[in-house]
Amino acid sequence: MRLDKKHIAFFLFFLGFVSIGKAQNIPRTNILPEGYHYAQIDRGGDTIAVVNLREIYIFPQRQFKNRREQARYTKLVRDVKRTLPYAKLVYETLIETYEYMETLPDDKARQAHLKRIEKEMFAEYKPVLKKLSLSQGKLLIKLVDRECNQTSYNLVKAFLGTFRAGFWNFFAGIFGASLKTEYDPYGKDALTEQVVILVENGLI
Repeated sequence: MRLDKKHIAFFLFFLGFVSIGKAQNIPRTNILPEGYHYAQIDRGGDTIAVVNLREIYIFPQRQFKNRREQARYTKLVRDVKRTLPYAKLVYETLIETYEYMETLPDDKARQAHLKRIEKEMFAEYKPVLKKLSLSQGKLLIKLVDRECNQTSYNLVKAFLGTFRAGFWNFFAGIFGASLKTEYDPYGKDALTEQVVILVENGLI
């Protein structure tokens, strides 16, 4: 099968998606809706709901030097909106699958469950993710790191082992990508982080 640049985005996402490994994130609880944490306090027979609202971010209005810079920003917004939902899906699936695997009796049952998940996810998301561009695939790798607090390479390594993680990273390198790419919200990815926050809060 001939692999072109259109395929790389799918492969990079898929590897991170099925590599359950040892996810270090702890699932958040008591969230209603997303970003609004709540608790219930019982006082004298009355139940009081205590809600902690999400943080508010204020960024200065963006000024563009020229149309090219504006076009790059518009493209970044479009790409974040396209890939961020998948990065969040990776995180949610890692947590849900890891928790479920903890309830299985042995490694054989866990491996069978992972193969079933892999087959289902491959069938469901391959047609969509194959349509991602190479730049969107690279962005997705970064956003997976943002959501999961570990790179796609580490996720693959934890599940598939060092050799296969190295192989898939070499494969990604053929297209100019890397599974080891880390997200840097305070440095080179600062603008992306602003866009992500704005998208998450429904402001753009």
